[in-house]
Amino acid sequence: MIIEGTSLSGSYVVMPEKIKDERGFFARNFCQKEFDKIDLNTDWVQSNISFNSKEGTVRGMHYQKDPYSEVKLVRCTMGAIYDVIIDLRCNSATYKQSFGIKLSSDNRKALYIPKGFAHGFQTLANNTEVLYQMSTYYAPEAARGIRWNDPLFNISWPLPISSITEKDELYESY
Repeated sequence: MIIEGTSLSGSYVVMPEKIKDERGFFARNFCQKEFDKIDLNTDWVQSNISFNSKEGTVRGMHYQKDPYSEVKLVRCTMGAIYDVIIDLRCNSATYKQSFGIKLSSDNRKALYIPKGFAHGFQTLANNTEVLYQMSTYYAPEAARGIRWNDPLFNISWPLPISSITEKDELYESY
């Protein structure tokens, strides 16, 4: 596997290295030894699936406040998403900056998101499924969000918004 840093401090794109033969390919999508080499969290306590029937659906921008902030490893297992993170760590050199990447069942990339980041995505295809590995259990009382179109972050969503929850629509700007 290949693990490359993004433009935001502490976040990484994880890509499988395919070993191909006449049957197809084999690849690791997670290896604790590789994560340990660069001191990344591997203590996953929860795994979640998000299924989205409509292209253009936006979910986000979500995070949990301390002491329930979470590390996430996000992968698109069916369809495609434009995945976005925002660095909310006040002491970070990349504070208030965002990063976006296409994750899909075709490219098989994953995004490693450290504590202190808001996360959201837009589906790029109908019937899209996203898999999350989480370092912390969900705590509803710690759940927070930032408006998906906050002008401070100027996120350029690739498609018109087709579906978004009222809760996500009503989050305030940062």
